Amino acid sequence: MIGPFLHAHDDGDETPAATAASLGLVACPHCDAVWRDAAEGEPCGRCGTRLYTRKPYSLKRTWAFLIAACIMYIPANLLPVMITRTLFGAQYDTILSGVIYFWVSGAYGLAAIIFIASFLVPLFKLTVLILLALLAQRASDWRRPERAKLYHIVEIIGRWSMLDVFVVSLLTGLVQIQGFAVINAGVGIAAFGSVVVLTMLASLSFDPRLTWDSKEQQQAERQRNEPASDNREEKPA
Repeated sequence: MIGPFLHAHDDGDETPAATAASLGLVACPHCDAVWRDAAEGEPCGRCGTRLYTRKPYSLKRTWAFLIAACIMYIPANLLPVMITRTLFGAQYDTILSGVIYFWVSGAYGLAAIIFIASFLVPLFKLTVLILLALLAQRASDWRRPERAKLYHIVEIIGRWSMLDVFVVSLLTGLVQIQGFAVINAGVGIAAFGSVVVLTMLASLSFDPRLTWDSKEQQQAERQRNEPASDNREEKPA
């Protein structure tokens, strides 16, 4: 493992700071070991994880997960997440109907928590990730520091997106009074869980270093990741 090579200077020098890639350094994403002059795809000498200067096919994977999450977001909000069966019949509750029920009942704090954690947070994550992927694909230099902060915010709040799943799972296990009340999870909870998992995978697939890339750097990266067979010319027999 190699220690730091760069030092800060306060002499007003405007020379761009050297990057790890320009110094031939590659960090292992699993054990954080840093190696010099490691080939693309070479296993880490400590843990065996494949080493890459950038996440391979980052934007393609991110877009695939985001499109799937957007598709599942619709049934997650339209289909019932909880089915309550009592002596008086069955009640089918979606995420928003549950929010309305708690709000009308006077539980404003609980209604606000469920609305934020189960509706706004997934929508916020999808919107931010789509914006980051779109701007990174265009190599835009628009507000790069703010975009980097947005990505870290998405990572931090991602763990709080499963609130509805936890609540429904808890109620399903506790409220099982045969002949009086039975609570079961609805189809919507599976769709909602899919949205959460897909947005997490999209966040993990997105390489935040793409935010700082110029168009020339992205073009060089694409050429480096192209299969060698694509550059070979067929020789006449």
